[in-house]
Amino acid sequence: MREALRGLTTRGRSFLAAGGAAALSALILGEKDLLRVAVLLAILPLLAAAYVGRSRYKLACSRSLEPHRVQVGASSRVILRLQNLSRLPTGTLLLEDRLPYALGSRPRVVLERLGAHQASSVAYTVRADVRGRYEVGPLVVRLTDPFGLCELSRSFPSVDRLTVIPQVVPLPSVRLVGEFAGTGDSRARSVAVHGEDDAATREYRRGDDLRRVHWKSTARVGELMVRREEQPWESRATVVLDTRQVGHRGEGPTSSFEWAVSAAASIAVHLRAAGYKLRLVTDSGVDVDASEAGGEGTLLDHLAEVKLTSRSDVGLLVERVRRRSDGGLVIAVLGGLEPGETELLAALRGNNATCIAVLIDTSTWLNLAPEGRAEADTAREAAALGLLSSGWRVVGAAHGDKLPALWPQAARGSQGFAYRATMAETVAGTLGVTR
Repeated sequence: MREALRGLTTRGRSFLAAGGAAALSALILGEKDLLRVAVLLAILPLLAAAYVGRSRYKLACSRSLEPHRVQVGASSRVILRLQNLSRLPTGTLLLEDRLPYALGSRPRVVLERLGAHQASSVAYTVRADVRGRYEVGPLVVRLTDPFGLCELSRSFPSVDRLTVIPQVVPLPSVRLVGEFAGTGDSRARSVAVHGEDDAATREYRRGDDLRRVHWKSTARVGELMVRREEQPWESRATVVLDTRQVGHRGEGPTSSFEWAVSAAASIAVHLRAAGYKLRLVTDSGVDVDASEAGGEGTLLDHLAEVKLTSRSDVGLLVERVRRRSDGGLVIAVLGGLEPGETELLAALRGNNATCIAVLIDTSTWLNLAPEGRAEADTAREAAALGLLSSGWRVVGAAHGDKLPALWPQAARGSQGFAYRATMAETVAGTLGVTR
């Protein structure tokens, strides 16, 4: 009740003041009728405060986001459902949902009075042009009585989270040479033809089907062994994202880093849809195994929050990848590189890994003078040559390029580095590039 009294509007306080003045005048003049008027003037705002204060504790609110995960530039619909749990009808309700600046201004929705135990829903749309996780809420409801004498705000503590993931573009299907790694039918059968008792088995791993246990080998070795030829052939891929601040140019949603994040997300989703056991690694500490159910959503959630790091250490990135590397395919989305950094990346070619670099010409995100442009092109060509000489395949990307158009070049051999049309043919010949 005390809080409700603090919610009296200017009109309500005026009624109280007028009632007090009338009561004082009635006592001085001895007018009983004036005292009745004073009581009426004073009791109206008090009744309004009691009415609003009681309704304050009889409201229930729920919020739903459809969908709760959207791509950059897409919209999500927020649905608010408000229910009056009391036996008394409410007055007009003003709903205001608190939103971060990136999602736009706070929506204000007017909801007409709710009857006893009545529920009503309202909806609004939010849109974000910047990746991230955003809190939607809490909801603030302003309650008022029919006479406008008291207004009380109630804040519901519930908060929902909207995840804005990078833009994911569909990529054409191409066959990536060297994409298979692991154990399975294609490799195990070459061993299994010698007989059931030969070494076509491996140790039991958690999650293996017990029906695949090879009991003869288990008895001989003394631990559970399973048949290798019954394990499916695995396609493994590691997507590497360069998050070094020094390697990228531009600011905001149009920066080279945002292009890189979108490229990494698109490649990861494409490979996972193709059946790869997928892993995402960045030098900022992200190491996500997206092979399990729901792995795609987990991967995209991490990419929604990934940021540039001030560290400039490609060696740390290589170390993170090699920590759990078991061959297969490595696709790295890289920013600008120095000659020494390309030598560090050469270490990822070990363990029969096929390495593909999407090398971004970050200088094209800047307006450079002719001398600066020539210097930047030379540095990029040197980085590409360093990767090519260590066995990487290199796909070049510049400002304005679309990943679906570049993706087929990843299926080429180690000489498949694609230059922009403005690059000199002599440079392409020096690198041994097939255009």
